[in-house]
Amino acid sequence: MAKGMRDIKRSIRSKQNMKQITRAMEMVSASKLKKAQNAALAARPYADKLREVVFSIASGSSGVKHPMLQTREVKRTAYLVITSDRGQAGGLNNNLLRKVQAEIQSRHTSPDQYRVFVIGRKGSDFMKRRGIAVADEIIGMPDSPTFADIKPIAAAAVKGFEDGTYDELILAYNVFRSAISQVPTLKKLLPLDASEFQGAETVQGPKAEYEYEPSPEEVLQVLLPKYAETLIYSAVLDNKASEHGARMTAMGNATKNATKMIAQLTLTYNRARQAAITQEIAEIVAGANALQ
Repeated sequence: MAKGMRDIKRSIRSKQNMKQITRAMEMVSASKLKKAQNAALAARPYADKLREVVFSIASGSSGVKHPMLQTREVKRTAYLVITSDRGQAGGLNNNLLRKVQAEIQSRHTSPDQYRVFVIGRKGSDFMKRRGIAVADEIIGMPDSPTFADIKPIAAAAVKGFEDGTYDELILAYNVFRSAISQVPTLKKLLPLDASEFQGAETVQGPKAEYEYEPSPEEVLQVLLPKYAETLIYSAVLDNKASEHGARMTAMGNATKNATKMIAQLTLTYNRARQAAITQEIAEIVAGANALQ
């Protein structure tokens, strides 16, 4: 009985230590989540202004053409998969990666029909374990990524579409809804939807008029790749917020589970202690009776 009680006490101490760790990780993730949300919000004005200028060119200049606005027969597809470098974030990465794997298996019959770019160690390890070749990758992404951190892989992915290496680019990432809701999403990034720029007006109020030098076509040639890269950066920031939110929720749940386990073990320990005391009293009484 004494050995069993010692084991229970050891288990209680272990759970208490684990609870302290998960509680600390929850608080850290909550702090990082706030910063990630602020970063995502801060990046929007630039993307909105860039979109406004591109809209002005695409809708106001007749005959303007660009490969990124033109749909062609899809013979090869590229996937840019954004994951985290670390785990302990619930099913955040697995849900997204299983969705990407299912998409690849349903659409392609040969590895020659697709190409994979990966941001994040979890995605890279997942692809390599399943024998999926990774064309380019970035691992070790900081908690507050800058555009320069993702520029090389974003530029390579966009340039591959412009050069005709593949005919569409799919962006795979987790859309942040709240700390308890992150939606794994596959979004066609390229070709850009021309109707997005040539359809309904997107800017409310007074409209700016631009003069382009040397020409609208050459300006568009520079701006469209930058716009696509900006969308990738926005997705990275969104996924970072999702990562911190998922980890905060997972660590919160782990803390609650540890609290419940400690309570159950404490109850078991108290019952065992009471049983041991009762047994000792019974033995003492029995011994006293035997001496009479």
